Amino acid sequence: MVDQVSEASDGRDAKEPPMPGVWARWRPLLLRLHFYGGMLAGPFILIAAVTGLLYTFTPQLDAIVFRHEVTVDGYEPQVRSLADQIAAARTVYPDAPITSVKPPTVPSETTQIAFAAPEVPQDYTRTVFVNPYTAHVQGTLTTYGQWLPIRAWFDEMHRTLHMGVIGRYYSEIAASWLWVIALGGLALWIGHARRRGARGFVTPDRRGAPKGSRKRTLSWHGAVGVWIVIGLLGLSVTGLTWSRFTGDHVEQLRTQLSWTTPSVSTTLPDTDIGASNDPAAAADTVLRSAQAAGLQPPMWMKPPASAGEAWQVYERKRDFPTRFDAVAVDGRSGAIVDEIRFADWPLIAKLTNWAIDTHMGLLFGFANQIALALLVVCLISVVVRGYAMWWKRRPIRGGWPTAPRRGALLGLHPIEAVIVVAALVGIGWLAPLFGATLGLFVLGDVVAGELSRRRREQTAA
Repeated sequence: MVDQVSEASDGRDAKEPPMPGVWARWRPLLLRLHFYGGMLAGPFILIAAVTGLLYTFTPQLDAIVFRHEVTVDGYEPQVRSLADQIAAARTVYPDAPITSVKPPTVPSETTQIAFAAPEVPQDYTRTVFVNPYTAHVQGTLTTYGQWLPIRAWFDEMHRTLHMGVIGRYYSEIAASWLWVIALGGLALWIGHARRRGARGFVTPDRRGAPKGSRKRTLSWHGAVGVWIVIGLLGLSVTGLTWSRFTGDHVEQLRTQLSWTTPSVSTTLPDTDIGASNDPAAAADTVLRSAQAAGLQPPMWMKPPASAGEAWQVYERKRDFPTRFDAVAVDGRSGAIVDEIRFADWPLIAKLTNWAIDTHMGLLFGFANQIALALLVVCLISVVVRGYAMWWKRRPIRGGWPTAPRRGALLGLHPIEAVIVVAALVGIGWLAPLFGATLGLFVLGDVVAGELSRRRREQTAA
């Protein structure tokens, strides 16, 4: 929420009841942090919201645009072997290594064989789509993991604005500040409602305010923000898990607590006997072994990176109920050398996986996409109304809108101030871009305050 909430402490309605002592100390700090956090991070949050909204319905668009590549028009009596299909794909990229093979999930799908082609960007692959009944190549596309081109493009737009590593900073700033602004706005709204005698989360009565007034804008801004605050916290936390700096810290913490997503070991028991590194020679054997082990589509088969390693075969059913079982298969004999069942994952790893897939609109299918789109639209409205409230605070005679007064931290008891500073330092360590941008704000605010003081002194003289 970009909630330039209610009236600043020097402009409250004279009819409002006096604030209790604790709230009187904490409200100015919450108001100032929320106000300037919104002003600073609002543009980043708005961009992330708009690009996320555009991303939401790309799966359906990909399925329509690339129907020729991903589907077959008719079924033949018998499916060709994976060896034949890989050989057909090899005619397109004879020298590039194969990174994965995805057998069809349903009879109407093509087989997807991904190559580490030299002409594609890092982390992308060139995928060849093969008709499983005829071993005919139906097309090739540049893909990112399991995403087809349109979804991959919008995913990159949402994460980095297509600006590479530098672009990742914008999304991390947005995710780092979103939860702080949201919780700050929630606290301010509850305090505001309680002072007016409302119970629980009842919206303060603004029905008498003129249309287009700041009070009416505040009412809509705060009410919508309160109702979506849980969703905003979810977007923030899950967004931070794959951010550059905070994501690294989260991953380190998960590793120390053994909460990471487990993976199968590809080490073969008799490494002195080199296994064939030709995917075509072993693909059918590996697929049969994985199916016998209980794995079901959609699943990916990853050939060994070097001779003497096992294949990895893993399910990747991301809609509910999810399936993420995985096995390592000896390509020579088809023996299962290691396996991991999703039921045995650490609970935190499961929750993290489900939360991220909900963020991406995957876990509950089309309903998840609709809910995510509604949440993002509400977030956009909250941000826009926040800036509208700020603009409506400008003086009647013109000039820039006013901001909450300085010195809020000094209004706390010493122990409270120490706790606040320690908490912000800790959060700044976990989320470095939050700490850096907060530090820049504090520095700029100190300089602005000093310049303002000098101007007042010169005017008085």
